[in-house]
Amino acid sequence: MIPAATQPLKIVVMGTGPFAVPMFHAVLKSPHAVVAVVTRPAHAPVGRRPPPNPMRAAATAAGIPILDPEQINDPAAIAAVKNLAPDLLVVCDYGQILSPAALATAAHGGINLHGSLLPRHRGAAPVQWAILEGDAVTGVSVIHMTPALDAGHVLVARETPIGPDETAPQLEARLAEMGAEAVLEAIDMLVAAGPGSSPGVLQDAAKVTRAPRLAKADGLVDWSLSAPRIERMRRALEPWPRIATFLYTGISSGDKRPPLRIGLEDVAVGSSGHTATPGTILAADDAGLIVACGAGTQLVIRRLVPEGKRSMSAAEFLRGHALFADARLQSAP
Repeated sequence: MIPAATQPLKIVVMGTGPFAVPMFHAVLKSPHAVVAVVTRPAHAPVGRRPPPNPMRAAATAAGIPILDPEQINDPAAIAAVKNLAPDLLVVCDYGQILSPAALATAAHGGINLHGSLLPRHRGAAPVQWAILEGDAVTGVSVIHMTPALDAGHVLVARETPIGPDETAPQLEARLAEMGAEAVLEAIDMLVAAGPGSSPGVLQDAAKVTRAPRLAKADGLVDWSLSAPRIERMRRALEPWPRIATFLYTGISSGDKRPPLRIGLEDVAVGSSGHTATPGTILAADDAGLIVACGAGTQLVIRRLVPEGKRSMSAAEFLRGHALFADARLQSAP
C-alpha cells in the first residue's frame, strides 16, 4: 500500500511561462496524474504572432490535454476544470488570480510556486525585484493558495544566495529547478494533512513587499541613482525591457541632431568621488564610457546597443559617434 503522504492525486497544472516547466516535468515523473494543463489562450492581436508559451509546448509534447480559457474565473472555465474532478491545482507563472470558486474545484484547493521568499516580493516580477533591491538571498515559496495575491500559508521555502553578477534569466532558471522539488514536498504535506486543512506557516503581513509587473519605461536610466543601483538594473531588466538611455551626439552642444537611444548591455561600477552632474560623460576611451551617477558614484559602460544597430563595444561605438565636450546621457529625449 502507498503511504498516505504519497497517495496519487489527480492534478491540474496551471501555467504559461518558462518558470513553470521544470515543476510540470517533476509532477509528470511523480506518482501523481496530471489530467490537464490550463494555460493562456493561443491567439494574438491581428498581425502579430502569439507570444511564446513554454507550458503549452511542454503539455503538447507530453500528450496532456490543454484548456485555455480567456478568464479562468468564468463559470464555463470553472465548470470545465470541475468536470476533471481534480484533487489539487498546481499553479505557477500562470498570470491570473483564482477566485474562491475556481480554487474550490479541487478537494485540496491549489498550491502556487512563487519565485521569492514570501512575504517578500509578492507580485508578478519577484526575481527582477530581488536583484533590483540588492537582496543577498532569495528563493522559492510554495503556498496554499487563497484568493488574495501570493497570500496563502507557506508550505515549503527554499533559499539561495544571489550571485554578484547574476542576471534575472540566470537566477530565474536556478529558482525554477529549485521549485520543482519544493512543489513535490508541498503536495506530500497537503496529502498528509488531509482536505480542508491549512498546514504551513502564516505569512507576516508586516513584512510584505511588492514586486509589480515591469513596464518598458522602467528600463530608462535615472542617472541620479547610484552606480550600484543602475548596475543592478542592468542585471534585473535583462532581456526585457533592458536598461536604456539617450545620448546627444555631434560636434558641439549646439548640434541639434536627434538624440540616440542606446541600450546598455554590459556595465560595471567605477570609482567614486566626482562632483559632476549625474549623466555627464566623464571620460570615453577603449575601456568604456565613464558616466557620473548619483552620490558621487561612476558607472562604466563597456558594451551597448544603439537603437536599430547590433551590439558593440564602447570602443566600436566611439569610432562611429562624435561626442561633444559636455556630452551627457539623459533618461528622456
